[in-house]
Amino acid sequence: MKKLSKTSVFLLIISGLIFLYLKAQPSKGVSVGKNIYQTKLLYKDNFDEKKDMWVVEQMPGGKTSWMNGKLDIRDKSGCTVWFKKKLKAPVIIEYNVTMIDSGAVNERSSDLNCFWMAIDPDNPDNLFKNSEERGGNFSNYHPLRCYYVGYGANWNTTTRFRRYPGDGSRPLLPEHDLKKKKYMNMPNQKRKVQIVSKKEQLLYVVDGEVVFDIIDKKPYTEGWFGFRTVKNHMKIDNFRVYRIK
Repeated sequence: MKKLSKTSVFLLIISGLIFLYLKAQPSKGVSVGKNIYQTKLLYKDNFDEKKDMWVVEQMPGGKTSWMNGKLDIRDKSGCTVWFKKKLKAPVIIEYNVTMIDSGAVNERSSDLNCFWMAIDPDNPDNLFKNSEERGGNFSNYHPLRCYYVGYGANWNTTTRFRRYPGDGSRPLLPEHDLKKKKYMNMPNQKRKVQIVSKKEQLLYVVDGEVVFDIIDKKPYTEGWFGFRTVKNHMKIDNFRVYRIK
């Protein structure tokens, strides 16, 4: 067998050390607020084309489409767009969104809302059994068991977190009813929304700033995610779901 030169042996040793060093380094994490989570990417959609990953429930007069690499929601009376995959905690959900406000009809900086960990108590394994009956009408979603944030709702005057118990009620704690301007929507600006469901801890973060940091002693740890809005025009992109390691 041919003997390796000292240079070859040296290079092999250096290569091995570099490999071991890189292997020992943690994988790139997802930054949410001041936290960095080690994650695994589960799902992604850049909305370059319409895929069989979403269910649209929308009142008459509105239109949801895949346009120019965006999920484009133009709504008149109410719309929910559900991600088809059932999610299980601990996960991070994130996406970019722009609220279009040009002064046109039904274009306003209001109601950047969402549901997550949503379950239909009557059909816990199939959220979509009553999809047509819900049809985008907001009151039809009250019986769901889920978390909900109405970000910049009520004509961009309130931002609220609610925990729907699944009995039609929608309790609201005073500390979860925000009215400061910094928690409202900004027209025509791309923003990044991140939601963390980590067992008992829930985080709702916009542009790196924590809006809600909640401890739920009886957490909802599985269910569906959905974009929710009414009477506006918004464009969504870069949807991601990560499993927290």
